[in-house]
Amino acid sequence: KMLATVRKQLRSHPALIPLFFFIGGGAAMSMMYLARLGLRNPDVCWDRKNNPEPWNKMAPTDQYKFYAVNMDYSKLKKQGPDF
Repeated sequence: KMLATVRKQLRSHPALIPLFFFIGGGAAMSMMYLARLGLRNPDVCWDRKNNPEPWNKMAPTDQYKFYAVNMDYSKLKKQGPDF
């Protein structure tokens, strides 16, 4: 019933189509970013038995940020001791 109401409104007001398109695209991109954070971020630990602290296994040259403005990760050196 709700889908029929939305379809009726879109037929009578076609200017709403870009609004639905951009809101849907923004929602999809935010869900993809949250999935990326949950799966690729070293601060998140899903496996407690094999590697309970994955952030300790990161090399200084690993880029885990989504976007680095002025940082070249290939030239970084380790600053602390191994634990």
